[in-house]
Amino acid sequence: MNSFAFDASALAKHYSLETGADQVDYLFNQLTRDRLLCLMFGVAEVVSVLVRRRNGGVLSQAAFSQGLSNLKAEVLDDDDFSTLPTSNDVITAALPLIDKHSLNATDAIVLRVCLDLADLLRTEANDLVLVASDQRLLKAAQAEGLVTYDPETQPLAELEALVSA
Repeated sequence: MNSFAFDASALAKHYSLETGADQVDYLFNQLTRDRLLCLMFGVAEVVSVLVRRRNGGVLSQAAFSQGLSNLKAEVLDDDDFSTLPTSNDVITAALPLIDKHSLNATDAIVLRVCLDLADLLRTEANDLVLVASDQRLLKAAQAEGLVTYDPETQPLAELEALVSA
């Protein structure tokens, strides 16, 4: 069984209409929350995306407020949705990935956490799918052996297969 880890670029799609939102919404509608996760600082990044879109006139105040309310209810307040912390040890372990894959620090941390979690899940005959739209992160994740899904470019049929696996 696959679990799905969102980076902020993918998670934000669920709270602000943009390309790929339907695929991310599909995951929220089809899966139990215990199969969905993100890093806690990814939640902060989603809030900053919503603020930028509101300030830029892309989101109305009502859509902004609704997005924040949904994020709180579906991610922060849902005990089954895993919001993973980032320790100094994880950050230190992620540093080599910055140079190896020419990643920014945030993406390297997301990748390190996903690699570690995938290793753990695989010991239980499960796996992890990284859901992201950042092409550099996706390429690095694939090079490291992670299963990935890009909601902006991959069809829903591929996501359905990953959900069923």
